[in-house]
This record gives sequence, C-alpha cells and structure tokens, in this order.
Amino acid sequence: QVQLVESGGGSVQAGGSLKLSCAASGDTSPTNCMGWFRQAPGKEREWVASIFTFNDNPVYADSVKGRFTISQGNAKNTVSLQMNGLKPEDTAMYYCAARTIWQNFMRANNYAYWGQGTQVTVSS
Repeated sequence: QVQLVESGGGSVQAGGSLKLSCAASGDTSPTNCMGWFRQAPGKEREWVASIFTFNDNPVYADSVKGRFTISQGNAKNTVSLQMNGLKPEDTAMYYCAARTIWQNFMRANNYAYWGQGTQVTVSS
C-alpha cells in the first residue's frame, strides 16, 4: 500500500505561481510513475503531468507544457509540481497519483494510489 498526501494548494491571481508537493509513504518500491491530475467542477479528471521514477523523465499535457514542472525528490518519495504562469482555467482540485503497472500514464485508471487532493484557485 502507498499513502499519498498533497500540500501547497491555494489561491493566486492569474500569472502567479504555486508549488504543489506530494509525500509518499508505505511500500513505494513497485511505483514506476508518479502523476498529477486535476478535476474542475463538472468536468472529468484530467491528466496534467507524470514523471517516471526510474529515469526522472517528465511528460506534460499540452495545456501546461512550458508553464508547469514536475520533479521528484532525491529519496524518490516526494513529487512536486511547480506551476508558473497560472491561468483561471487551471482552477481545479489537484491530485497526486502513483502507478505500479506498465500502462498508459495519461489514464487515471492506471494509477492505483491517490491522494486526497489540494485545491488550486486562480482568479482573473
């Protein structure tokens, strides 16, 4: 089992920055990919970014590429999402997730473990 706890959400004005963090505990050894997803009210959960734990390779959704940066800590039990140039459309609940199977990293169903989420609100 893996436990994930997110932190760092908040409210900012458009153009501002926030950094989200996700702390993982438990048996993280089977984890091969960590991801961030977001869900706005009335919308489906959307993939934002992932990082592969074995080679630190990040991947991003087109909507955040160039603005968001995903990284993992040296101990590989923390994952961060630095968000710059925030837009009102980035407003959502952000979730950290851990994947243990070798399936499409953009699909939420392929992540076995999830945090409770942290709210990000961007005002115009």
